[in-house]
Amino acid sequence: MDTEAADVRVLKTDIQDTVPRGIRIAGAWSWRLLALFGVLAVFIFLIMELRLLVIPLLVALLISSLITPVHRFMVKRGVPKGLSVAVSLLGTIAVVAGLLWLAGNQIAQDSGEVKDRTIASFEAFKVWLRDSPLHIGDADLTAYLQSLMEMIQKDSSALWSGALSVGSTLGHVGTGLLLTLFSLLFFLIDGPGIWRFIVRLFPRRARPAIDGAGRDGWNTLANYARTQILVATIDAVGIGAGAFFLGIPMALPIAVLVFLGSFIPIVGAVLTGAVAVFIALVYNGLWIAVIMLAVVLIVQQVEGHVLQPLLMGSAVKIHPLAVVLVVTGGAMLAGIPGALFAVPVTAVINQMTRYIAGARWKNDPQALAMAAPRVADPDPNPDPVELSGLAAKIAGAVKSGAAARNATEPNPKAATPGTEATPDTPATPRDSDSSPSA
Repeated sequence: MDTEAADVRVLKTDIQDTVPRGIRIAGAWSWRLLALFGVLAVFIFLIMELRLLVIPLLVALLISSLITPVHRFMVKRGVPKGLSVAVSLLGTIAVVAGLLWLAGNQIAQDSGEVKDRTIASFEAFKVWLRDSPLHIGDADLTAYLQSLMEMIQKDSSALWSGALSVGSTLGHVGTGLLLTLFSLLFFLIDGPGIWRFIVRLFPRRARPAIDGAGRDGWNTLANYARTQILVATIDAVGIGAGAFFLGIPMALPIAVLVFLGSFIPIVGAVLTGAVAVFIALVYNGLWIAVIMLAVVLIVQQVEGHVLQPLLMGSAVKIHPLAVVLVVTGGAMLAGIPGALFAVPVTAVINQMTRYIAGARWKNDPQALAMAAPRVADPDPNPDPVELSGLAAKIAGAVKSGAAARNATEPNPKAATPGTEATPDTPATPRDSDSSPSA
């Protein structure tokens, strides 16, 4: 056995002497990085598979970060909690529905005129095709339309499967909307309780860091949501003002649609811009439509390459280049939802990592309170003075525990003359929180 062990040691020494130290270090880093990337890939795969559950939860978190301050403001002013939740939720729905009604009502009132002008514009387009160098007459145009119809009939099966897919997607949207409203309701009712339940799933020593990092990430998410509203407002004002000064009708509905569409990356900007250009074309002619297209492109380019990186970068503490890169990467990985949640998710992870790496929870009384044995749920709005006293007690207990661990192994106390040896008092078992609850 000694001979075999000696041979193994000689073999290891020969390998270490043969492989350069830099290569060994690079190899050690490589397999660890591969393991991390593998775990990350599995995590992303699970999120994409559970997207019908994850996306509504993320949307509910975004909306909750916006209206939670309103809810807390009303509660502090003496409004009952249930009434405050109802007012906050119904008020948000009323604002969104009111904007949609404002845009849709005016468009519906002018729909007949829009239809007539669209037909007239199409007839003018046919005349332009006939008189243009292309010389496409009515017969040629009719033949092209017939070819298009034949192609549609030939691929009817594919189109029918696509229609089923659209129906399935609409069903998913309805389910996701209900799940979003349900989650938002409970985030408003018992958000702090849900968060305490999640924190108590971690070991006691890790709870202060997790709790403080989560609250810091929540503040970052709220900053992102407020900044996104500011960017959407700037887009709406820019495109709406352009339509107004060009004399294009329905400038206000166009601005409202641009504001709502700004919350949907890529598709929202394209659709709302197309609506603005189309209305300009049928009401004001080709050249006004071209100018309107230029206005839309300029506003969207300024929003995408200036406002988003600068405002978002300062609000969520991420470099503007990183904002552009994560939005692009999110769109490549998960399409529109990826582009929508790329910046907030990255910002929250970045802020939580910086909080933990800087050990800021050690000076955070509210975070340190999460390490105390749970007798009752703490007050969601604790008194800072009480938190400071509790933090001092916890810090003293931690120091005492550290001193005990650094001491030697306990020995029976020797009895001194005239006194009786007393055994050490057994430590009182701490609350293990074996059954955490919100």
